[in-house]
Amino acid sequence: MDSCSKSSVRDSTSSSPFETIIFDLDETLYSEKLGIGAATKRNIDAFLMEKLGFSEAKASSLRVELFKSHGSSLAGLRAFGYDIDAEDYHSVVHGRLPYHVIKPDPQLRTLLLSIKQRKIIFTNSDIIHATKALDRLGIRDCFEQIICFETMNPNLPNSTRPDEFPVVLKPSPEAMEIAIQTAQVDPRRTLFLDDSPRNIAAGKAVGLRTVLVSRSHNSDDLGTTFDASCTTSLSVTSRCRWDPSPIVWFIHISYSIIHNMDTLFMHNVHKS
Repeated sequence: MDSCSKSSVRDSTSSSPFETIIFDLDETLYSEKLGIGAATKRNIDAFLMEKLGFSEAKASSLRVELFKSHGSSLAGLRAFGYDIDAEDYHSVVHGRLPYHVIKPDPQLRTLLLSIKQRKIIFTNSDIIHATKALDRLGIRDCFEQIICFETMNPNLPNSTRPDEFPVVLKPSPEAMEIAIQTAQVDPRRTLFLDDSPRNIAAGKAVGLRTVLVSRSHNSDDLGTTFDASCTTSLSVTSRCRWDPSPIVWFIHISYSIIHNMDTLFMHNVHKS
């Protein structure tokens, strides 16, 4: 059986500026059109209503506020003193997701098979969700390592009060440093792909080469997020008869193009 395993021959990467490629998972390796992101938001609202007694309207607005201020509802709730168990939270927020909509992606698998560099997942999600999503896509064996919620928050299960161990997630500098140390990579020779402008900015700040996998952003939209003097945008605008996962467009960009770019913006195409 074909495999994009960690045993790939390292010699084949000698001509590339990169030794490692770090991939975000959700809405980077599969399309947002599957509705997983929207379902996650609904599940967070459900958790806030069922577990904490908020009204539907308050739950929705609080979710948005906590994401803006703390990066996630879980992080914000614990920071404000709510003793929320992470496993309980994830069991609702991710445990109720419609995983059946995620289908095997042979094109994505073929792309990953063609990349001989180390390949690592870096996600804010818990390990159960990460492995389920990767298994549904048929690509879990393509990655050497999964850096996830548990990697960034190893002490959280041992906390005696909510504020003892603040939740660590992308795009915090601490999360980025944990990823670099855990993966044992040289940031200058590592390419980081994510669909979040905030995460990309955080990656750039620690020295990673970055690719923004985007469906709707353009360089003007990101003007408040990035220093325009040190970013480069590239729009992939070819049209086709199929609607690929965003990451598939990486195959259209050679390492020679990426080599001299600090940040590359990739825009997903639309179905014709």
